Amino acid sequence: MNDYYVYVYIDPRNLEEFYYGKGKDRRKDAHLTDELDSDKTRRIAAIKEEGLTPTIRVIARGLSEREAFLIEKTLLWKLGKTLTNQATGNYSENFRPHNKLHLELSGFDYMEGIYYFNVGEGEHRSWSDCKKLGFISAGQGKRWRDQICAFRKGDIIAAYLKKHGFVGIGRIVKKAMPIRQVSIADIPLTKHPLDCKNMSEHIDLDELCEYVALVNWQCAVEPENAKKAKPGIYTTPLVRASLEGQPATLRFLEAEFGVDLQALRERRAEIQN
Repeated sequence: MNDYYVYVYIDPRNLEEFYYGKGKDRRKDAHLTDELDSDKTRRIAAIKEEGLTPTIRVIARGLSEREAFLIEKTLLWKLGKTLTNQATGNYSENFRPHNKLHLELSGFDYMEGIYYFNVGEGEHRSWSDCKKLGFISAGQGKRWRDQICAFRKGDIIAAYLKKHGFVGIGRIVKKAMPIRQVSIADIPLTKHPLDCKNMSEHIDLDELCEYVALVNWQCAVEPENAKKAKPGIYTTPLVRASLEGQPATLRFLEAEFGVDLQALRERRAEIQN
């Protein structure tokens, strides 16, 4: 039945909208006699003390209940900070949190990806440090810097160690930054006892220094326990590559590491600011 509507209460003293609701029949008038103590009832009482009545207007009609809920929630989200509504309304999880317009949020502005990451162990980085402290790194040139900086917070990575295999599954929890700006457990990364002694080379040069992204490892193994790639499993010498079009590789990783990659990607709440 499309007999629902969405309505607004307007303060006649300043023409300010102060309450949105949805209902049918005489629901829109019920607030005039509401005796509950709330911002809404206090606003209505103050209007009545001036010898006035709130202006009540239907702004959308002929709606299903689902449509009415959604329109109501859209209006609450848009003007929620200036309204007397106490409830957030249905569909809350579909709307961006307030005061987050200055941030890029996963699930709203972008979708987390599932990526292959080449650990690139060598002179400037060591998997043992990455595994122990929870990070990945790349750099020593713009080409490699740009690849690690392309990761977003919330992306899922499958770490690959050349000559060994896949060594970890994790989620990016902080985007890549120059190593001099990175701290772990409130200690600058460069002050930790690192197995790789050369990570700080070019530390003051943005073009050449090592860049570090913090990672929450869901599972990580030593090189001798790496999951060796079988024929048909995707590997590449590139620093970073999407695994979205590699279903066989995704199934391989889930089986070998005992993780559900899609479920891991969908747990956005853990990484929202």
